[in-house]
Amino acid sequence: MNTITKVALVTGAGTGIGRSTALALLRAGYKVVLAGRRIAALEETARQAGELAVHTLCVVTNVGDPESVRALFATLEERFGRLDVLFNNAGTGAPPLPLEELSYEQWKAVVDTNLTGAFLCTQQAFRMMKKQDPMGGRIINNGSISAHAPRPNSAPYTSTKHAMTGLTKSTSLDGRQYNIACGQIDIGNAATDMAAPMQRGVPQAHGVIAPEPVMDVEDVANAVVHMAGLPLASNIQFMTIMATKMPFIGRG
Repeated sequence: MNTITKVALVTGAGTGIGRSTALALLRAGYKVVLAGRRIAALEETARQAGELAVHTLCVVTNVGDPESVRALFATLEERFGRLDVLFNNAGTGAPPLPLEELSYEQWKAVVDTNLTGAFLCTQQAFRMMKKQDPMGGRIINNGSISAHAPRPNSAPYTSTKHAMTGLTKSTSLDGRQYNIACGQIDIGNAATDMAAPMQRGVPQAHGVIAPEPVMDVEDVANAVVHMAGLPLASNIQFMTIMATKMPFIGRG
């Protein structure tokens, strides 16, 4: 077993990409804070870690709520004393409605989780990483293929993922003087429960419903671990990992 020396925080750690990445980080030798809305899902992630579960900490968190995020980081700091890697992974989408039929509440729920949540966690991570010794750390943002090209009827999700690219760039620039690296991983069609409809058939830009290939979510988790494991003198600014045959290149 690897000697555990570094601390990672994964938001949205109770399902999908978050769960797989948290488990991969544990196997790579990290202590991992598991953050998410549902304690049962977080505890299931920890259970799947087996003997490595002793190196996890489950914290129920609403990333869109400033007080909840502050409490998360206070708990993390009290338990572990430092943070080396933040994976801003928590995300949600709105129903696939025509843009003009979306409610304000549906729009706001996506923005609060996907964008405001990432900002609030980044803000708290900066405060920890600037004052810890050695100073610095790494922030990895879960972008999406939707940070480059939208799907039909996806305005809230696509807007937040485009905005995530701007947050990644600003974080990378503003963190430079504090030895804080920031990169973004854009993921296309990882085989999770959220992506299950892809295999059954989803709307394409030209109006037809068609199934899309998916890839093993473990490949995504391993890519995040690779980004996390680089020395802080190096950074993967943007990485795209996708099912090879998904209709992204040439989409539409």
